[in-house]
Amino acid sequence: MSATAVIGGGAWGTALADHLVRNGRTARLWARETDVVAAVNTVHENTRFLAGIALDPRLTAAADLERVVAGADVVVLVPPSHAIRSVVRAMKGAVAPRTTIAVATKGIEADTLALMTDVVASELPGHAIVALSGPSFALEVARRQPTAIVAASIDAAAAALVQKLLSSNSFRVYTQHDVTGVELGGALKNVMAVATGIVEGLGLGYNSRAALITRGLAEMTRLGVALGAEPATFAGLAGMGDLVLTCTGSLSRNRAVGMAVGGGQTLEQALAGKETVAEGVFTTRSALALAHKHHVEMPIVAAVARILFEGYPAPQVIADIMGRELRTEVDG
Repeated sequence: MSATAVIGGGAWGTALADHLVRNGRTARLWARETDVVAAVNTVHENTRFLAGIALDPRLTAAADLERVVAGADVVVLVPPSHAIRSVVRAMKGAVAPRTTIAVATKGIEADTLALMTDVVASELPGHAIVALSGPSFALEVARRQPTAIVAASIDAAAAALVQKLLSSNSFRVYTQHDVTGVELGGALKNVMAVATGIVEGLGLGYNSRAALITRGLAEMTRLGVALGAEPATFAGLAGMGDLVLTCTGSLSRNRAVGMAVGGGQTLEQALAGKETVAEGVFTTRSALALAHKHHVEMPIVAAVARILFEGYPAPQVIADIMGRELRTEVDG
């Protein structure tokens, strides 16, 4: 039986590791936090990041990264986007030459503006790499509620391997070849979820939310096409599917941060005391820089950046967006 290492003991990493074990696979979980390791191994629960969910007793965790990775046929990466390069560097000496790498982290690296699979490829050249994305709250996956995601890779055999590894009666995995589109969809939807939360925090209604989600999808697609992605990808699970979930779901961390900011809190206040990362905050700056680099207009992303980082009042920014020059829908 093949062994899988899941790197990252947050809610999503824990849910994936538990799913793999329940799916009949051998899986080991790496967590930086020693209390997470202890809780998984003793009380079979991630009391810090996934409290209240009983984990399969066969799931084991460790804080020794190289030990967890050693001998794994597949490594699933789930650290925060800002930490993924350092984590991969720390483990690469233990990664076997034929190991397939699945990347479940969503984001854009701040300094290089690289997508997560590109970050991993630069540190682990020669390995087959698969991007995992799609509408999937960790809590619902852990509760074995029906979920569908995408495994995208230029290596069709690697995508099929990860598809087979993860698929179950409650977890359906589709394969894809458009890695850029799948990754951008997963990263940019977090920014749009912050924007949607801001709109809700301002007390605006369903009309405003529907308009923002729809125009947000147009922005995501524009940038994707500029980077070589296929437009149809953004109509699928990793695009529209993940966008709708993250912009409307009560479990969305990014939406919650946006609601707090829209309700009058500063970004620092909205983030204070949060154990988990709201990736949309990190991704906003990177997405805007990527848009400028490729001369793509992204007014919603720019608006979120002004509100979060420049202190612009949210009502004025929304008014500015509504007052933009009139144009056809196709042109933006």
